[in-house]
Amino acid sequence: MKRTTIYLDPELEVLLKLEMLRQKRPMAEIVREAVQAYVAREPRKAPPGAGAFASGRRDTADRVDEMLAKTGFGATTPRTRAARRKTR
Repeated sequence: MKRTTIYLDPELEVLLKLEMLRQKRPMAEIVREAVQAYVAREPRKAPPGAGAFASGRRDTADRVDEMLAKTGFGATTPRTRAARRKTR
């Protein structure tokens, strides 16, 4: 486990300590349980656009340079060279 620090409002700290005494369990255990319940309460959604451009291939990340070269992405053209010279 990793140790961390949290800041509580004084009223919440009192309630947590009362719960600790009531359950006869360590505060850290109660907090871990509460955090786990909070983050697991709703299923996680994929980020917007995830899977929208699925190629059906599983090796895309391993072949990124090859695939970008095929599309010409990042290739220098006379137009991009001229634009770069203007910004210098």
